[in-house]
Amino acid sequence: MSGVAAKKIAEAENLVKQAEKSLKLSMLKWVPDYDSAADEYSKAATAYRIAKSYDKSKDCFLKSIDCYKNNKSWFHAAKAYEQIILLSKDADKLHEVEEYANKAASLYQQHGSPEAAASALDKAAKLTESKHPDMALRFYQHALEVIMIEDSVRQAAEFASKVSRILVKLGRYEEATNALKKEISLNQQTESYGQIGRLVVALVMVQLARGDSVEAEKTFREWGNCCEPEEVSTLQTLLQAFDDEDPELAARMLASPFIRHMDVEYAILSKNIPLPQGIQVEKKAGDNAGIETNDKDNEAEDEGGLC
Repeated sequence: MSGVAAKKIAEAENLVKQAEKSLKLSMLKWVPDYDSAADEYSKAATAYRIAKSYDKSKDCFLKSIDCYKNNKSWFHAAKAYEQIILLSKDADKLHEVEEYANKAASLYQQHGSPEAAASALDKAAKLTESKHPDMALRFYQHALEVIMIEDSVRQAAEFASKVSRILVKLGRYEEATNALKKEISLNQQTESYGQIGRLVVALVMVQLARGDSVEAEKTFREWGNCCEPEEVSTLQTLLQAFDDEDPELAARMLASPFIRHMDVEYAILSKNIPLPQGIQVEKKAGDNAGIETNDKDNEAEDEGGLC
């Protein structure tokens, strides 16, 4: 243990003793001093964290939260839960984040601070998204629910965007379809028509990724008037390529510069959409009809022919 760590641990232990003293009752002290104890436990938790004694730090934060709750200081209790979330990152225990992020959000709402609740969930999502995207999705969905209660449509649209993109990233296209429709609806309420155009492009691509070109065409007919001329032209040609089962034209449209410069999740999606291959399959079937050849040679050629 380094000298700095030892000094911080000694400091934390002294603060814990002071906190315990603040909670003790006596002949002249009938009520615990929760304010002082909460402050001392919080300072002790910080000292333990600097010393990298994460379990003791967490324990002190939890004790400070109990003190804040006894004083009905919901906001400060929520803040302490956010500190535990950061501890979970330091201790490489991200699986614990969900419990404490939800508790923080609940206390912020109890205090009457929905924006702080949504912000806590947003920070937790960013913290976990790379390693636990499913957990991050739940945080974004929870944040969206919190903000929707407050009728903050513009902020709700921002969280809806995060929900849509992470669903696409996870390959959950059916849910992404519904999420994008909700996002479009929110942007209609704020009259963000330029944003709607790009969302229509994203929704069409998601539906094509699902293999549902019929729904993709319906989407374009319903919201295509919100698209810019370049988006309209690209989508018209893309949908026609799928209708004509023309993989080369479809690939060209999906490689359009504005699609490749969309949010990274949609740019990646554009490269992974299964291209139409109906005409190629029919042609191969016609070429091979009635011809007796060596089966093994044909299988080898077929396996390499599309590469």
